[in-house]
Amino acid sequence: MKSLIRMLREFKMTPVKWLIANTIAWLIGFVWILPFIGIFMASIRPFEELVEGWWNFASFHPTLEKYYEALFHPYYPLWRGLINSLIITVPSTIIPVLLAAMASYAFARFSFPIKNYLFLTMLFIMAVPQQMMVIPLFFMMNSIGLLDTYLGLILIHSSWGIPWITFFLRNYFSMIPKEYEEAALVDGATYWQIFTRIVFPVSLPGIISAAVLQFAWVLNDFFFALVFLLSPEKYVATRILPSLKGEYHVDWGLLSAGSILVMLIPVLLYFALNKYYIRGFTGWALKG
Repeated sequence: MKSLIRMLREFKMTPVKWLIANTIAWLIGFVWILPFIGIFMASIRPFEELVEGWWNFASFHPTLEKYYEALFHPYYPLWRGLINSLIITVPSTIIPVLLAAMASYAFARFSFPIKNYLFLTMLFIMAVPQQMMVIPLFFMMNSIGLLDTYLGLILIHSSWGIPWITFFLRNYFSMIPKEYEEAALVDGATYWQIFTRIVFPVSLPGIISAAVLQFAWVLNDFFFALVFLLSPEKYVATRILPSLKGEYHVDWGLLSAGSILVMLIPVLLYFALNKYYIRGFTGWALKG
């Protein structure tokens, strides 16, 4: 309560203004979350009730039947797509985060020739859209035998994640006081020991923030999975989801249930690592 009062005094916000600001924030949050409520209600209600509107509760008979149908679909089982997604997403998160952490530490602390040019090159790579690279990547993967393989897609996602993670962590490492590293050097530690025992643990909130973003991006990717995975048994969850719409009519309940299942993994991951995620974005000096 004291911190709230101090904040109000610092920003010269009266209780009335504070109430108005919070009311607006709650309204924006409600408008933002309303579609997700509709998707959830569509996933647990029979089709006969949905045609009257998911907000109509005159007849309400919730069921988890659509979730079962989505997971164990006879042609496109979503459980297999979720497993395929994790097979690709986990290494596509670990590999670029580890490589980018080492690269960003070098950019933040060491001086070497053409360092700034290399960093600018990575920034330009970040600006290149996927659609510009997909054709040469397709032919390259086909020529080296990695088309329609998990490894090929893992390498593509990893190479796409390294530039932006390096940019993100370089700024984060730059905020770490150099006194820690200088003291370790005086004690005889090598740069590798400094990185693994001091810099990496201290930077864990920022690293976890980058990992969560990379994980969510790869898990939600549809474009690369559409182009580079050709076999139905290797389809990821986002590739399977459009196939659940039905052959002769759109089964909104089935699509909604599948969407909820696909969203569940990154949402649970965010809540599990919420503390580190917030600290990583608010700055190294923030203590929680």
